[in-house]
Amino acid sequence: MDLPARESMEFDVVIVGGGPAGLAAAIRLKQEAAGKGGDVSVVVVEKGSEIGAHILSGAVIDPCGLDQLLPEWRNDGDRPLTTEVTEDQFLYLGPAGGVRLPNLFMPKLMNNHGNFIGSLGNVARYLGRKAEELGVEIYPGFPAAEFLEEDGRIVGIATGDMGIGREGEPNASFTRGMELRAKYTIFAEGSRGSLSKQLIRRFDLANGRDHQKYGLGVKEIWQVDPARHRPGLVRHSMGWPLSNDTGGGSWLYHFDDNLVSVGFVVHLNYKNPTLSPFEELQRFKTHPMIRDTFEGAKRIGYGGRAIVEGGWQSVPKLVFPGGCLVGDSAGFVNVPRIKGSHNAILSGILCADHVFAAIAVGRQHDEVTEYENSWRSSAIGRDLKRVRNVKPFLSKFGTMVGTALGGFDMWTNELLGWSFFGTMKHGKADFETLKPISEVAPIKYPRPDGVLTFDRLSSVFLSNTNHEEDQPIHLKVNDMALQKASELDVYGGPSQYYCPAAVYEWVEADAPRFVINAQNCVHCKTCDIKDPNQNINWVTPEGGGGPNYVNM
Repeated sequence: MDLPARESMEFDVVIVGGGPAGLAAAIRLKQEAAGKGGDVSVVVVEKGSEIGAHILSGAVIDPCGLDQLLPEWRNDGDRPLTTEVTEDQFLYLGPAGGVRLPNLFMPKLMNNHGNFIGSLGNVARYLGRKAEELGVEIYPGFPAAEFLEEDGRIVGIATGDMGIGREGEPNASFTRGMELRAKYTIFAEGSRGSLSKQLIRRFDLANGRDHQKYGLGVKEIWQVDPARHRPGLVRHSMGWPLSNDTGGGSWLYHFDDNLVSVGFVVHLNYKNPTLSPFEELQRFKTHPMIRDTFEGAKRIGYGGRAIVEGGWQSVPKLVFPGGCLVGDSAGFVNVPRIKGSHNAILSGILCADHVFAAIAVGRQHDEVTEYENSWRSSAIGRDLKRVRNVKPFLSKFGTMVGTALGGFDMWTNELLGWSFFGTMKHGKADFETLKPISEVAPIKYPRPDGVLTFDRLSSVFLSNTNHEEDQPIHLKVNDMALQKASELDVYGGPSQYYCPAAVYEWVEADAPRFVINAQNCVHCKTCDIKDPNQNINWVTPEGGGGPNYVNM
């Protein structure tokens, strides 16, 4: 099919992704240029319909990144964070009860006092406004569909074509994507970014690193009875409803105007193919120590996203000719703290400093090795190194023993500056951990009551998810015969359980048929990570498609 040539625009820096990392990089580049009495041209492309539309996090936010980027943010009338943490609670739950773990035993980095509870999407919107005030161009609704490579160097990206029909043919509204060319391109796509994963393969950036690891976080926002609202309360739990050999846990955060953020994370190295992270969240809410919070409350938001969990030993090489990785594309989440936005912002700042320095001396399209060489000795590296063995301990020894060993290791890192265990390995990649359906007891989940517990379709409705139906399906199954022979016949069709948006179904007719309800997709990327054969490839849909999260 012959397509017209793309139009092209030139910039100093193109940034892919309008989350905290990408916007922090954009702001810092402009700040650096202004401080030197000059300017750099910076553009941010964002696949969501607006800045913040696709951003989801717990979120208890360490403000150290914001403090460094915009020191006066706390004095702004439109500041995005207003609820400070007032109380930390850590629970270990059993089926009928639980115990509160003494805060005294927790390593200092687990203390949330001084942090804020709020919406990371609103933080991104705030950063977007600040970036535009400094002259950054922001193009929401324009997903970066491919990177541009010339002579082994990245020279920019191309946005996706619009108006492509379901069978791949241009329709009456067809519009060719744009080429955005730059001296350097910064990839800030978030967890399992569609271009970032390709770049990691193309430039062998994971060579010598451990497997990247992931979790799936499923979240709801509730408006609760004011009598049950405790602004500033942060509650985390582990244990029930998960078995000891399945990693994960919950959060419950009280913030703003009678809002409660409740969520559940399941580590994606779980073994039972019938496990559903969505259903585990629904079960969690019924626990006698939890359910009282939701009496007389109304659920107003829902979403899900994959979380990078590999940490220190899994961070890929961050630079390649013409580009860099920042934020969750790089893998800077601190797993035991359930926090990554502070490191995302710090990585955007660090990357921007080195990219600006390179541009200032006339460099372009080379490797900004200074960024790669500096991150491990930076605040990001110090944050991740202290907790590097927590995830391997959980994977190897289960929740109870793994948590105890991980806590001990964090204390030794904090007090002595080193670990008795060195740096442990993660073991298998997440897609390799499922057992065949014949070797497990299928998990039976209770039916939702529509008051406290819900089904996935009514939940997706709250995410405001929308995709143009007449477009190619953006969830690409490479080999449909393999999907039937292995994903279904061997593993029992785990895609119909792990997906938090009911995208995948195995429909029984004359023969089983794999149905993909792509319009439901909330862009969590779990299928791209957990499919046992790596047979599903998540690519960007047409511009602006996906969830439109509010206060998430």
